[in-house]
Amino acid sequence: MIDTSAFQGKTAAYFTLGCKLNFSETSTFGKMLQAMGVRTAEKGEKADICLINTCSVTEVADQKCRQAIRRLVRQNPGAFVVVTGCYAQLEAEEVARIEGVSLVLGSNEKANLIQFLSETWGDRRQESGDSRDVIFREKTKDIKTFAPSCSRGNRTRFFLKVQDGCDYFCTYCTIPYARGFSRNPSIASLVAQAEEAAREGGKEIVLTGVNIGDFGKTTGEQFLDLVKALDDVEGISRYRISSLEPDLLSDELIDYCAKSRAFMPHFHIPLQSGSDTVLKLMHRHYDRQLFADKISKVKAVMPDAFIGVDVMVGCRGETPECFEETYQFLDALDVTQLHVFPYSERPGTSALKIPYVVSEQDKKLRSKRLLDLSDEKTIAFYEKYIGQEAEVLFEKAPRGRAMHGFTKNYIRVELPAQMADPSLDNQIVKVRLGELTHDRQALKVYSL
Repeated sequence: MIDTSAFQGKTAAYFTLGCKLNFSETSTFGKMLQAMGVRTAEKGEKADICLINTCSVTEVADQKCRQAIRRLVRQNPGAFVVVTGCYAQLEAEEVARIEGVSLVLGSNEKANLIQFLSETWGDRRQESGDSRDVIFREKTKDIKTFAPSCSRGNRTRFFLKVQDGCDYFCTYCTIPYARGFSRNPSIASLVAQAEEAAREGGKEIVLTGVNIGDFGKTTGEQFLDLVKALDDVEGISRYRISSLEPDLLSDELIDYCAKSRAFMPHFHIPLQSGSDTVLKLMHRHYDRQLFADKISKVKAVMPDAFIGVDVMVGCRGETPECFEETYQFLDALDVTQLHVFPYSERPGTSALKIPYVVSEQDKKLRSKRLLDLSDEKTIAFYEKYIGQEAEVLFEKAPRGRAMHGFTKNYIRVELPAQMADPSLDNQIVKVRLGELTHDRQALKVYSL
């Protein structure tokens, strides 16, 4: 039994870097602390506990993590500072050396965050309010713990963690070392969490994980079976699948989503490169023809589907000719948006053995070309729906500001401030879509 008395009336500040999975986990941590009597610190208020959930996908991400840790330490003098996430797992000793850090939790240990807090922070505060001994867990070679997470924090949508870890070991990636091998809870437990989200008023759930198409390694179940079970949960009107590897996006899953009750016509499919030469160097599990076939299949049964694509530029081995292959391939694909990431050298990865190195200048130029292509594709997609009716799930906004929401096929919609109403928060409303906003990032609501 954990003694919560030391936590009553205390405040906490949270900071998250990285993916939707991290945001989901941070939100769950906050929910657990709230149940112990800890409230979220107001803006400008000093927190007693700071939790930073880190990312380590690039060197820039590592740098942002260090900056965030030091900033929270500076803004909250004397606070008990907990650092977890991928950067904390991969570089525990480095994080522990940052002045002001009190506890570093790796991927196994973060599932027991509350236990570690009660064993360290509570006792230490009582002994000496100024004591800030650094405590951290060593790197874990065999990460097996699964930390459940289904929460929305201050968002409208819930994020349900259905899987963690990855078995792929792509040459450029450290995620398997940071998150461990693929693992998952049971379908029954995830259905129960979705039902709880519905009881809390949730209408949309985003399925998150590291490699969610690999769901079932732990329990012997299938991702398609999970999708079918979640589709039957009453009260949840919308599901979105955050990211799915193309080789794990089966035709059966696409066909089911097309006729399902609640799974939206929205897919996020990592490509990384449109060059077969580079895909082989990356040790990806598909070629560009398979990827193109999956896009064609989605569009055949869901013509209105929004398709987002991850692309990495400037990785080792990406010659100018390989990049041109990628550009031409993406230009011809019927996709909606490109998420472009410049390649970053990661210590310990086998990509470092590939001799051809792309300059930083070329990375920037290639990123710019793909981002411009992405803008063209997204705007063309949005413009097709001007004047049409659509159902939008609105999210709350500060009073006097425009509200935003998304259609079923993930078109961002803006409701002007003069039309905004707090009662529309978390409501699915039929609207008529108007012109693009001035920043061309959304469609305006013409009428409700």
